[in-house]
Amino acid sequence: MMRGMGNMQGMMKQVQKMQKEMMAAQENLNAQEFMGAAINDLVVVTFTGDRKMVDLTIKPEVIDPEDPEMLQDLVLTAVNDALVKIEKETEQKMGKYAQGMPGF
Repeated sequence: MMRGMGNMQGMMKQVQKMQKEMMAAQENLNAQEFMGAAINDLVVVTFTGDRKMVDLTIKPEVIDPEDPEMLQDLVLTAVNDALVKIEKETEQKMGKYAQGMPGF
């Protein structure tokens, strides 16, 4: 009976260790910055790993009052580019914690 309890305590310690590692990895990821860009860096955005935009740069030559849709498309392209980079890095760093867990 006691052997079963020892195994349970060992498992709990492993889970706690994994939780600490996951939290540290998530904090590290959140602190990173990811840049996304549209064609020729006409629009560049910077996000943190927790998907907060912290910077947006638009080159003046792309601002055309006659064609606001082009600027909108460039902003969308840059934002989506950055979000894809964040997703890839998140999967790379956090995916290992999901392996072998039910539902993942």
